[in-house]
Amino acid sequence: MPSRAALAAPLLAALLMAGCASTEGIAPTAKMIQPRQLGLQPAQTAFPRADWWTAFHDPELDRLIATALADNPTLQVAQARLAQARALAQNAGSALEPKLGAAVSSTRQQFSNSYIYGPFGGNWYTDNSALLQGSWELDFFGKNRQTLQAAIGEAHAAAAQEQAARVLLSTNVASAYVNLARLIAAQDVLQQTLQQREQMLTLVRDRVRAGLETTVQEKQALAEVPQIRLQLDQTAVQIAQARNLLAALMGQGPQATVTLSPRLASLPTLGLPDTLPAALIGRRADIVAARWQVQAALHGVKAARAAFYPDINLTAFAGFSALGFSQWLTGNAQTLGVGPALTLPIFEGGALRAQLRGKSALADQAIAQYNATLVDAVHEVADAIAARQSISQQIAQQEQALAAAQDAMRLVDQRYKAGLSNYLTVLTVQSAVLKLQQAGVDLKAQAVADDVALIRALGGGYTATDLPAPIAQAQ
Repeated sequence: MPSRAALAAPLLAALLMAGCASTEGIAPTAKMIQPRQLGLQPAQTAFPRADWWTAFHDPELDRLIATALADNPTLQVAQARLAQARALAQNAGSALEPKLGAAVSSTRQQFSNSYIYGPFGGNWYTDNSALLQGSWELDFFGKNRQTLQAAIGEAHAAAAQEQAARVLLSTNVASAYVNLARLIAAQDVLQQTLQQREQMLTLVRDRVRAGLETTVQEKQALAEVPQIRLQLDQTAVQIAQARNLLAALMGQGPQATVTLSPRLASLPTLGLPDTLPAALIGRRADIVAARWQVQAALHGVKAARAAFYPDINLTAFAGFSALGFSQWLTGNAQTLGVGPALTLPIFEGGALRAQLRGKSALADQAIAQYNATLVDAVHEVADAIAARQSISQQIAQQEQALAAAQDAMRLVDQRYKAGLSNYLTVLTVQSAVLKLQQAGVDLKAQAVADDVALIRALGGGYTATDLPAPIAQAQ
């Protein structure tokens, strides 16, 4: 076995020579935005649960989301990326462990007369060996440990991204479901309007025959019917497309949702947070993923910096080696060796500095991406809260306007039947009622959609089980 001094000598020489490669002036420069800079404050907030969609008390919506989370191909892509990231982390961790392998060879060769083989020169022999070979990279400067930490960070980021994909998928299904319910409700309004227009057309024709209206009024009434039927046809196409979208989100064919008919009136609006909590950073999977990617990038910088220093390995082998088969695998053929192996970068043509500069740029990019993700998250929450704060007032105003318009329609209808009003007045009032009824459908659907948007903005019930250390400490 080599002495401790024999091991220390090459290490000391390597450390002295490592001064040839400098890392001066190369480091990440980006700074992370702090949550308080964006107005996030500590607050007690009732966040959405992980199964937030059950608050709508709609078994059909529960089934659609469960199917989507099980069968959606896009989500399966995110899950495959997570499995790949975990495998890469395991592979990076293997660099810290000792390696042991076996090698058995049998080579028939003619030895050279001009080499070290002496009396064997010019003759044919079979060179046989059976060895156990081991090595262990000591990782004095932490390159492998930093590479492992970078891979672990990427695995954590992939796990958060998979959760972000789940939240996005579930909220997309809910949004598409609400939109389908809106279209079906709008279709109901149009069908009621078509029935009213057909009744009015019959009444106008009767009045024309009685000499109480002109053919102009009949033509006006007649034009209304195909217009409403056109809107019904257009709405039917939109309903079919909405069902197809839900089927695609579920990873199914169009037949899976062909009979789906949600009712907008049965979907409640939810009471959700109306503040910007600082805990948002741990409730949004995309923010957590961005944080882990920053951590991974910073560990990548440290690994690139450690590459400027030597790699030191302990290698050993033991086994049998002999010419021919007569002495092979006997005590006389035993061989054994152990010793250090050192690899030192001295002149790399600037490759190491370029690699470090690239890793530093990646860290700056990751920090900038984290900042952008945080700003976008706060923006989404603020928009969702602003929408929710006004939608209730809009619904109340629409209901008052609709009630007044319906009263006016009844009065005008009575006056028209009594011959005290003309058809144009009836048509005007009925059009106003139709618009207000459609507005009511749109506002109710928007209120539920805003709830879903706020659920998405607040993380969809995701809670990080672990978070990386603050970025400043990592830097």
